[in-house]
Amino acid sequence: MNDLVIEFDLADDKYFTALRLAAGAVCTIAEKDVDAAEDFKVCVSESALILKNNGFKHMKASLCVNGGVKACVTGEGGSALAEGDNELSLALIGALVTSCSFKKSGNVISSVTLEL
Repeated sequence: MNDLVIEFDLADDKYFTALRLAAGAVCTIAEKDVDAAEDFKVCVSESALILKNNGFKHMKASLCVNGGVKACVTGEGGSALAEGDNELSLALIGALVTSCSFKKSGNVISSVTLEL
């Protein structure tokens, strides 16, 4: 499967639902069970919230199935000057996916990569 790429303005919360649906669809293609799919959807949504909290205006999510399920969520635009309050989001992500990594500029998270 080619990557499914989704881009949207983080100010418009209704697109978070579309992101969750796309993450769930990728899990279905990878034949993940319902619990794993729900965990992945939470983590993808929380990744977008982290970017929003850190001052990014837009986000780009690349979802793929290649021996597992993977998402790379990256912030774009805006002024990522302040570190947002992301403790809960980071705890959820760390607990629910097999692997996660963060790209930072200083203390500001600019990209989250998730693997299930």
